[in-house]
Amino acid sequence: MFYRRTALIIYDILSVTASSFLAILLRYDMHLDEIPDQFLMPIRNFLPLNILLTMGIFYLFRLYHSLWAFAGENEMQSLVMACFLSAVVSGVGLNLFKVSGKPVPDSYYFMYLFMLISFTFVSRFSYRFLRSHKHRLQNKKNNISVMIIGAGEAGNALIKEIVTSNYSTMVIRCIIDDDKQKMGQFIQGIKVVGGRDKIIESADLYDIDEIFIAMPSAPRTEIRDILDICKETSCKLRSLPGMYQLVNGEVSVSKLRDVEVEDLLGREPIRVDLDSILSYVQNKVVMVTGGGGSIGSELCRQVASHKPAHLVIVDIYENNAYDIQQELLQNFPELKLTVLIASVRNTKRINSIFETYRPDIIYHAAAHKHVPLMEVSPNEAIKNNVFGTWKTAQAAALNGAEKFVMISTDKAVNPTNIMGASKRICEMIIQTFNKHYDTEFVAVRFGNVLGSNGSVIPLFKKQIAAGGPVTVTHPDIIRYFMTIPEAVSLVLQAGAYAKGGEIFILDMGEPVKILDLAKNLIRLSGYKLGEDIQIEFTGLRPGEKLYEELLMDEEGMQDTDNRLIHIGRPIQLDEREFFIQLKQLEDASKDEIADIRPLVAQIVPTYVYGQNAAENEVKQ
Repeated sequence: MFYRRTALIIYDILSVTASSFLAILLRYDMHLDEIPDQFLMPIRNFLPLNILLTMGIFYLFRLYHSLWAFAGENEMQSLVMACFLSAVVSGVGLNLFKVSGKPVPDSYYFMYLFMLISFTFVSRFSYRFLRSHKHRLQNKKNNISVMIIGAGEAGNALIKEIVTSNYSTMVIRCIIDDDKQKMGQFIQGIKVVGGRDKIIESADLYDIDEIFIAMPSAPRTEIRDILDICKETSCKLRSLPGMYQLVNGEVSVSKLRDVEVEDLLGREPIRVDLDSILSYVQNKVVMVTGGGGSIGSELCRQVASHKPAHLVIVDIYENNAYDIQQELLQNFPELKLTVLIASVRNTKRINSIFETYRPDIIYHAAAHKHVPLMEVSPNEAIKNNVFGTWKTAQAAALNGAEKFVMISTDKAVNPTNIMGASKRICEMIIQTFNKHYDTEFVAVRFGNVLGSNGSVIPLFKKQIAAGGPVTVTHPDIIRYFMTIPEAVSLVLQAGAYAKGGEIFILDMGEPVKILDLAKNLIRLSGYKLGEDIQIEFTGLRPGEKLYEELLMDEEGMQDTDNRLIHIGRPIQLDEREFFIQLKQLEDASKDEIADIRPLVAQIVPTYVYGQNAAENEVKQ
């Protein structure tokens, strides 16, 4: 560092000297013999003092302390200001040493400033340029060719970071933007080659490896359209998460994330006014069963952010319970939190918890939900889902709870698997309890959530990471999808609408083909479908539908203030017969009878199981 600083000082002495004489030489077209002595003498006499003063100015502006290998806009501003001040000092000093009249021509000052800035700039920034050029040459064989989509502020910030970095192995080959005024222009030396219609052509022409989407403020529909084009290129796709990154000045390569398949759903995120809705949660004792699961843990997060008097989490799986406990303690240090390990199947334990904590609101998310696993262990589905719900709901009613919100599923509609049938019985229990207790009992029914435990997207990602194949049960299978935060937000809003007895049905948007999800995820991961990664069809699993329904025909539909939440009218049932059947079902599940499904079918007439269910699905 000492030698580098000394070298800079010597260079600056020479720069001040050269700038002083070159400025006057340029004024006279480099003809030294034509320069009058009255101009040369003040320059020569003031030079030693000019050097000392300029070195002092440079020192004050920290031109000898900055790490010029990483210099940016601030360093450039300091350099220009230091040189400008030196020129001002030079003007004052020359007038003190003048012989007669003007000490130098007026143009001298501008030429001096220009020359000094040029010399100083070269000394400070040439090292960075040479180092960067050397780095690029060293990594030329391993460079990642990048295309940037978006020539706005976010794109510019991203390009600047990549271009100026000495450690990045990325090379930006081209920029894409639909703004016609930007086409053909250059940003940081990189050309805007055209709009989205040029994406596929440019990816091939410039041999692009990765595409960065720098459009944080663009609507989801526009992002989806661009992704639909990009996925045909076999390039890996990455994007900036959102507009807040730009607002907070956090646009950088580190903020880029891999494009996820949910980006291709092509709709804006569902937003609800949780602040007004969750007023009924504030200062209440809230219990979440299954609070460590995908849905349950998100319920805990959103409830915790709205200042409940006490949040009680109940879960049978200690690892999940521990994870959400630590997260909430860190993010909400003021939260009164109790995490309990308990099974909803244990009557005495559940009753004891309710008697101790007296929750006002219960979100019942504890359930066995994996369709294939429950098909081979149907008694466990009945014990946990049906009678776990019964015992928890009864404890809530007997201990004066205000609301009981049960998480249901679209698989409860015309079920073809024991999991869906068990959830339909849970809905029937909820609606029956609502008639006999003051507690408001409701159920919320929705489809698949992206990224939840056991869902298809994490499975596909693991299979792709392992090199394939990606397994899809049937080429025509479709599902409704929603993100976990979206689903939970709507669950909370439905809870606010609850008057008791309703089955709330969430609008999941348009259904998505699972095969299309698999294809898109393969392409978004930068692999070629059929070459790098194969797709295999494994056949429908026991109890699996080709499509899911959200409403039974006889339920009808009633709207709410939120267009994404609807209410299915309760179906009338013979309560006496229902309770007799439930007792028979409970005894059968405890006795571990070989096939409990015929008893379930007596309670849920729309339940079709076994080979007939699969055959009906394929025919449809």
